[in-house]
Amino acid sequence: MLGSKIAEIALEQHGHEVYAGYCHNKPELGESVKFDLAKGADLEVIHEIMPDVIIHTAALTNVDGCEANKELAYKINVEGTKRMWEIANELDVFLIYVSTDYVFSGEKGMYKEDDEPNPVNYYGYTKFLGEKYCDCIARPCVIYGAKPASGKINFTLWLINKLMNKEEVKIVTDQFITPTLDTNLARMLLEVAERELKGIFHLSGATRVSRYDFALQVANQFGLDRDLIIPSKMNEIEWVAARPKDSSLDISRASRHLTEKPYSLDKALEILKMELENA
Repeated sequence: MLGSKIAEIALEQHGHEVYAGYCHNKPELGESVKFDLAKGADLEVIHEIMPDVIIHTAALTNVDGCEANKELAYKINVEGTKRMWEIANELDVFLIYVSTDYVFSGEKGMYKEDDEPNPVNYYGYTKFLGEKYCDCIARPCVIYGAKPASGKINFTLWLINKLMNKEEVKIVTDQFITPTLDTNLARMLLEVAERELKGIFHLSGATRVSRYDFALQVANQFGLDRDLIIPSKMNEIEWVAARPKDSSLDISRASRHLTEKPYSLDKALEILKMELENA
């Protein structure tokens, strides 16, 4: 989802030459380049491309799947990232690594860039290890957008589909996030890439909200029945892996340094609605 949005904006609005890496589903935009992050040798194709910047958005992101298959999660999220970093160093290429809010424990929320990571699940642990191999670390939180990712659907599209079909959904009231619209994130990442900004940036949305209140705002924006959204608690959900209770991110640094600012939730949902209407 994010990679596709970056490619779209980079091509259509910034005029860049884009090479889109993929493993299973061939991307619609840019020059497609097939490789498997779990196979380090596949990444040698980067030598042929000779890019100026790599925005590394690929990962095994299924949180419960990472817990169940730790070997594969490590191979993709850590070893694959390390090999990409080695090649980037060989070619003197600026590497941006898209990490996650899940590197934090969730005990306090509104995490700043210099807060100490302490992941509570294996997915967050592998993403934290991958942070060692990059020029810039970009941490978003709960990415959503108008197009489904390959093989899975993001939270807002899932919710909208359920409510449109008049189905009840259970959403937790005690997990807090700063949800991130993919369009906003892609634009911030492209600015970071073009300016080659080093260090850590929290690139999430600007509004801290519970999952439940996020769902209510989505329902309100799209004129759907909010009574179908049933409040629940995290301990009622049968997850394999633990989740942080409050992984919200402080976006002060991004707001100070970037021209493209993190969106408020109201603004992001207005843009999402417009994008879905124009799809």
